[in-house]
Amino acid sequence: MACGRQFKSTWAACHELARLRFGIEVVPFDGTVRPLEPQMAGDAALWREIAIREGLAEPDLIRLASPWHTDADLGQPAEVVAEEQGRRLGFAGYQPTADALFALFKRLGVDRLIP
Repeated sequence: MACGRQFKSTWAACHELARLRFGIEVVPFDGTVRPLEPQMAGDAALWREIAIREGLAEPDLIRLASPWHTDADLGQPAEVVAEEQGRRLGFAGYQPTADALFALFKRLGVDRLIP
């Protein structure tokens, strides 16, 4: 849950982002956990080729992505973020999660970190 909304695996904005930004369809979650770290274990050379071909700013995959950290954050069976604690700590600003994701990926493209 984030801001009171569930967003893992079935969240429409993730599907839209994948389709519009990368031209791929999201595979529905079938109950099988698929950690990112082993999936990306041999991808450094491929990313370097993509980065060179696309003129991207960062050819070193490990500087751009941290699969073990993603697994630690998103690999939990349930996630709850309480807004109340953040507000008590002074984080009063609000941006809808979908808007934040689209802005992030737009910025990553402008900065030539992703194709």
